[in-house]
Amino acid sequence: MTKARVLLSWSTGKDAAWSLHILRQTEDVEVVALLTTVNQAFERVAMHAVRQELLGRQAEAVGLPLLTVPLPWPCGNADYEAAMAKALTEARERFAIDHIAFGDLFLEDVRAYREKQLEGTGLTPLFPLWGRPARALAEEMIAGGLRATLTCIDPRHLPASFAGRAFDRALLDSLPSGVDPCGERGEFHTCAYAGPMFSAALTPVVGEIVERDGFIFADLLCSDPEPESAASIFDENGALTREFLLARGTCCGNRCRNCPYGWEAVPEGQ
Repeated sequence: MTKARVLLSWSTGKDAAWSLHILRQTEDVEVVALLTTVNQAFERVAMHAVRQELLGRQAEAVGLPLLTVPLPWPCGNADYEAAMAKALTEARERFAIDHIAFGDLFLEDVRAYREKQLEGTGLTPLFPLWGRPARALAEEMIAGGLRATLTCIDPRHLPASFAGRAFDRALLDSLPSGVDPCGERGEFHTCAYAGPMFSAALTPVVGEIVERDGFIFADLLCSDPEPESAASIFDENGALTREFLLARGTCCGNRCRNCPYGWEAVPEGQ
């Protein structure tokens, strides 16, 4: 069987990380590299404001090569499209990709834009999370062991105090009415640091919180991992441990390698 060779658009956030998890469970797909846009002026991931050092550690932890796309600041649409076109050409040459995956959930205009930009490139877009109910998806991520921190919030939708918070059930329960549980409309952005897609958990520390250009940003600082605590929910292969899954109490339906529940919540045929 010939597998699709996939480049994954990697924002550093939870949706990109969960997309990687889903794609790695798809038999006819092989994710071969990550693609990330970086603000040249600040040396950080665009919008998520994650430091390049932390981005690099993420790539190492998921075991994939990283292709960064430098963007000027400010960055107009023409500049962005030119930079992306150049990056995709490089990706095809370096990794022989034929697909590119995005973590979009439901914004039709965003999907249509991506599809239009890929016309004539020979690359087929994939949307592994498309159409999933946001609250259920957010809970699935958390139950599946994904850990992330809110690095950017839009204060028009959320109080500044949400910057630097953990993406967990307490956060979901405290979101104001109208805010998407996954922040799909830009209400917030995250940085993932642990989960089944990582070989070992990262241990970023929340630093300074600042307001810039109408958004609130939480700076995440790299720190050295503490092997016993950082990776305690994962086995030597990067899978969630049986002990962690037993403590969770139910099957999450994600075909976890060490599932003690016999995959009882996995849909038939998957």
